[in-house]
Amino acid sequence: MTGSISLTQQTTQALRAKIADGPMKPGDRLPTEKELEAEFGVSRTVIREAVAVLKAEGLVEPRRGAGIFVLDPALSRPRGMPSFLPGEMYQALDLLELRMAVEVEAAGLAATRRTLSQDARIREHMADFGRALETGAKTVELDIAFHDAVAQGTNNALFPAFLESLGRNAIPRSSLSAEQRARLISHDYLQRVHQEHLAIADAISAGEADRARNAMRAHLSGSISRYRASL
Repeated sequence: MTGSISLTQQTTQALRAKIADGPMKPGDRLPTEKELEAEFGVSRTVIREAVAVLKAEGLVEPRRGAGIFVLDPALSRPRGMPSFLPGEMYQALDLLELRMAVEVEAAGLAATRRTLSQDARIREHMADFGRALETGAKTVELDIAFHDAVAQGTNNALFPAFLESLGRNAIPRSSLSAEQRARLISHDYLQRVHQEHLAIADAISAGEADRARNAMRAHLSGSISRYRASL
């Protein structure tokens, strides 16, 4: 599995598809972790993270001594957020405020809970964003991947599940019209985003929870201010 989104996201999506579209059906037991590792070509940690997301979504449940079983998707909790039409800036601002309520704390938790591999993943996605700026490549998916890596660093499956439910809506520039994008999204703007990501990553790597929260708050509140000024 390759791509700009994390291995956990890719594995989660693949498992979710197996439940939604078959061959797995309600009542079936998931394959063992070892079997899933072999099927998807990922580590046991990735499998456990993906299963934790599905559990948080109400799609699977563990049964002591028996394994993890598929639940009826029709009975699981509703997932996702409404899609935004291009140019719906007020909705994008509302979503940024919601993200700030969640992601500020996520950054603080990641600073104290992230593993060395999770810390490396955060910095890897930050570096990917910087390289994209140098080459002129698209950055929306890389932006999503960075924030997902921070959420994964909380080691609380509900944080990445929340971001996954937002999808591309989490990044306001993905919902801009072509005219708005041309007017608002400059290289300097994206460079500021990259520097803000760097501040978040540095604080998490240093294990400084308050600094990580402040860096994430500055990043998201800065985005709110920039988009609000454009209205």
